[in-house]
Amino acid sequence: MPLATIPIPPSADFWQQAVRLLLMDGQPLGDARRGQAGGALDFSSCQLLVPAFSHAQNFKAALARELGRPYLAPRINTLSGWLAMLPPAPDEQAAPPESERLMQLYAQLREHGWLKKMFSARRNADLLPLAHTLLSLADELTLALLPEIRANAGAADIADDRWRQALAQLLEPLAPSAHGMLSDEAQLVWQVWKGQLDASDRIAQRFSAMLELAGRAAMPLVWISPTAPEPLDAAFLRAYAERETVRVVTLDWNRQAIAQRHPLYMQAWPELADEEEGAYPPAEAGDPPPSVLPVLPALCPAGDLEDAAVQSAQVVLRWLAQGKQEIAVVAQDRVTARRLRALLERAQVAVADETGWKLSTTRAAAALAAWNDVVAARGETGALLDLLKSPFVFPGDEAKADRVMRIEARLRRNNIAGDWQAVQGAIADADDLGCIATLAQQAAQFTGRKTLAAWCRTERAMIAALGMDAALRQDVAGEQCLLLLDEIAAEQYGAALQDEFSFAEWRALLNLRLDATSYMPPIADRRVVMLPLNGARLRRFEAVLVIGADAAHLPSPPQETLFFSNAVRRELGLATRASRQRQQLRDLAELLCVNDEVVLCWQTQQDGEPNPVSPWIQRLELKLAQEGLPALAEIDLPLPPKTLQVQPCAMPAPSAPDLLPPKLSSSAYGSFLACPYQFFAARMLRVAVMDELSDMPEKRDYGSWLHEILTRYHETVRDERTPASERTALLGAISAEVFNRALNQHPAALAYYARWQKVMPAYLLWAGEREAQGWHFVMGEEALSHALAWEDGAIELYGRLDRVDENDQGECALLDYKTRSAASLRLKVKDEDDHQLAFYGLLADSRIDAAHYVALELGADKKTGDAAAPDFPQKQQMLKQQISTTMQAVAHGAALPANGIESVCQYCDMRGLCRKGAWL
Repeated sequence: MPLATIPIPPSADFWQQAVRLLLMDGQPLGDARRGQAGGALDFSSCQLLVPAFSHAQNFKAALARELGRPYLAPRINTLSGWLAMLPPAPDEQAAPPESERLMQLYAQLREHGWLKKMFSARRNADLLPLAHTLLSLADELTLALLPEIRANAGAADIADDRWRQALAQLLEPLAPSAHGMLSDEAQLVWQVWKGQLDASDRIAQRFSAMLELAGRAAMPLVWISPTAPEPLDAAFLRAYAERETVRVVTLDWNRQAIAQRHPLYMQAWPELADEEEGAYPPAEAGDPPPSVLPVLPALCPAGDLEDAAVQSAQVVLRWLAQGKQEIAVVAQDRVTARRLRALLERAQVAVADETGWKLSTTRAAAALAAWNDVVAARGETGALLDLLKSPFVFPGDEAKADRVMRIEARLRRNNIAGDWQAVQGAIADADDLGCIATLAQQAAQFTGRKTLAAWCRTERAMIAALGMDAALRQDVAGEQCLLLLDEIAAEQYGAALQDEFSFAEWRALLNLRLDATSYMPPIADRRVVMLPLNGARLRRFEAVLVIGADAAHLPSPPQETLFFSNAVRRELGLATRASRQRQQLRDLAELLCVNDEVVLCWQTQQDGEPNPVSPWIQRLELKLAQEGLPALAEIDLPLPPKTLQVQPCAMPAPSAPDLLPPKLSSSAYGSFLACPYQFFAARMLRVAVMDELSDMPEKRDYGSWLHEILTRYHETVRDERTPASERTALLGAISAEVFNRALNQHPAALAYYARWQKVMPAYLLWAGEREAQGWHFVMGEEALSHALAWEDGAIELYGRLDRVDENDQGECALLDYKTRSAASLRLKVKDEDDHQLAFYGLLADSRIDAAHYVALELGADKKTGDAAAPDFPQKQQMLKQQISTTMQAVAHGAALPANGIESVCQYCDMRGLCRKGAWL
């Protein structure tokens, strides 16, 4: 039976031409119509295969227009749909699931240490992407070479010969020293492919089913495709043609056909034509200039990503306002396309995404990834907080938001970098601790080596323990994630793969599967469709917007696989970079030929660098200029202007007598003196900025460690009357204990430890001198409070005293440790605005006779020392009167202006509230 091709140049009436040609005498539909009289025409004796089911509607509509009378349509299906209708072969061995196939190959690869060295893999799990790539290459080779192998028994040797020729193409331009390594890589790929090519290979089974269909051929076949048949499809069509008539309807990229209908595009892009037609003609031998211009695309250059998304949204909204119901968005730049989709959804316009997104980019998959990150990082704080903030984790906890806030504040305040024990030690609230304990218990299950089925059960148990199951089932992507886990588990029952894998290997596999699975959001409105460029083949829209028409996205960046150069791929019959780019250019040309209104949008600037339009569009513009034709139109659709009323800004000066805090610390009063508005926002409104987590300990941590060390040291000396000769060892032992604990959490604390070790001898010398003066340690780290009242109100002063000493005359002295030098502290006590020592004196209810800052840093003389506060009793009385007056004024409604000086404002966390830069 004959096999013939019906080529049709790309145009808006492709389907109408296809129907018209197939109804001619000698063609399948024409032969079926012959002899049928009135009534409905019956074409059910013909089989029609289309690329996708959406194309079936196009064909039926064209057939109805052409016939103008009732008819029974041909049997229309896709090849995959037709194969699915075949009953399974009784003796056919089931193809292994993808996860089993991948992990079987990975289990073999991890046994070879030289592979890790060759591919710079630091651990076994790093070989999993390599296994995935090798399987993809093996499938490519099977698709290209299987028909040749099945054609005759000697084809396997022919395939080996082609491989050797391809390898020679690869090694020829390289130095001899590189041949050994590339030969090993080549042998690896070849052996993996030959190992995969057996009766259970899914592609081999699909090809066998295709040949079985061809063997059962009982009606004419019409194959419609925008591209030439792939090797497997071509072999199927040849086998089918041995029994029945076959017609291949495809796009005609013959040079003469394109030049006749679309001369401008043929001259701008001569590589559109088929390769077998010879080399591109020189410019002077080109076709004559077009007499009638096609409808050319419009350009929409945008300055940056946001501008590109806004311009694109304006274009789509304008088309919708014009009544267009079939709009396509070709997403070459997926990042900008995401932003466009968000803008359209904000405008209540749904986008039907036919491409889908990687399942790994959804919030549900992010929750699973966040859990695996927490397990891998052993409770690292950043990963833990990301997990807790997921809406899928503990969704039934009504107090979750407050709980997570408390946990985060506690961990940040204590600068807990991670580790389950450290995290649990920092949590005070029992319910919060129970939440963390649940996570730690589940994380403990993700250890050791397990089969894939066991890992799936462990993952599902975690999902149930964290209450994630119901939340995931209520989310479309979440339901897909659960089905994926169940699918991996189901694939293992009765499977040959019983190897055990570590958590790192399981995590890598799950990430690969989530990455390889597409998530298709539910489609309710199809007025705006988002698709890839090849998704527009053989389809017509009222308007098309191409996002990403720049050199970085059009053509798409090449993706080389391992060492496969284009020469090797060409020799093996695989797709090359040139063939992929030519097909993409054809897709673009078809889009322009078929659709009357096309807009090309791109970012003209990216990362501060110029981002030119696609070279294909530049060549089209050049051809227009050479022919003296009008340039491509440019459109600019800015957002509609909005008139805003000017509101002059002034310094904020709120009044909040009802918000006066009941308690006041020294730092809070210092905030009031520095800037009343800062006190209002931070202490009255209780606006707080979260502490930053840092791997490096901060100076406040150093101060806390020294406070603990010195308190314990002086308490021990006081209680045990430690002799002076043993005090150096005592201080060293306590310091070592405290800093060793800190080093377990922050190894960088070693620098502070070394710093303190240099200070200890000088501190002991100063402490001995002070003791010789008759002063003795009484207490340290004592929390005190004192009520300060005025005529119609009161406030409680509170704080913690670092240390109180007493002499033989019963006088008490307050000492406050500072990690500064004695010289700087002497300047500090002379500052009239320094109120800290006087404030602490008020806490002791005026029982303190003197106050000193104690230096815990060496000065230029390599000594420590102290700085005594002058006129200490008078300063206490002045501060008492000052606090009473100012707090009473606040209680009576005094304004709290943002009048801090620049040195205060420079690092103020509240500057975003007072907006000083807007009114000053």
